[in-house]
Amino acid sequence: MSEKDWDKRRSAVALGYGHNKQPEIIAQGYGEFAERIIQEAEKHDIFVHDAPELVSLLMHLNPDDYLPDALKEVLVELLIWLQEVADNQSK
Repeated sequence: MSEKDWDKRRSAVALGYGHNKQPEIIAQGYGEFAERIIQEAEKHDIFVHDAPELVSLLMHLNPDDYLPDALKEVLVELLIWLQEVADNQSK
């Protein structure tokens, strides 16, 4: 697979709060595994947000990696917004 094709593959990252109440990467993957992450989220009524630039950035990290503070701030803001969207949809 060429580098160009590699970059075009579908990718997905699942985010959540870990045991330490900090945002963390729960799952990440490409291709069929990315599709499975998205399907599982939708199956459990978890909001799926399409943010290719953020996913691309997060795909460079491993789930066990420390998230830089600046990235944590962005993720916290995103997770808060997503929770508000979910709350509004349930009303």
